[in-house]
Amino acid sequence: MPLDRSLFRHSTPLTVRNYEIDWQGIVHNANYLLYFEVGRIEYLKEIGVKVDIATIQGDSRVVVARNEIDYRSPARFGEELEVMTRISYIRNTSFAFEGIIEEVAGRRRISENVSVHVWLDGETGAPQRVGEDFRRLVAEFEGNNVRLEESG
Repeated sequence: MPLDRSLFRHSTPLTVRNYEIDWQGIVHNANYLLYFEVGRIEYLKEIGVKVDIATIQGDSRVVVARNEIDYRSPARFGEELEVMTRISYIRNTSFAFEGIIEEVAGRRRISENVSVHVWLDGETGAPQRVGEDFRRLVAEFEGNNVRLEESG
């Protein structure tokens, strides 16, 4: 089932560059994961999460545990894309980003992504509760469009 565009409050513009194209003349499939990562980082910055080397290597770490991607239509060199990003749920030790990529001119759906992230203790690597500040920032930004749960 396609993701509901109306739930997304954040977007990041991208333009397809020449080195992202494969021998078929379309964006290589692995590049869509990079596009979604760009959207996630920009989302975090917008909601007020500090993203730098100190936070990435800090007391807590966040890792991708699962990445799902649906390819709807190929993107081509020079196309203007919009990467829409949201957090759909936060559980005890994990949370999920959802993403949509659309071609701007015709609103053609290019791809969709769901990525599950796990919050880890920076020293032991064991899963730990998603931080309260992070929960608050996401809840303030997403409002009723995010599920806050307590199970793993």
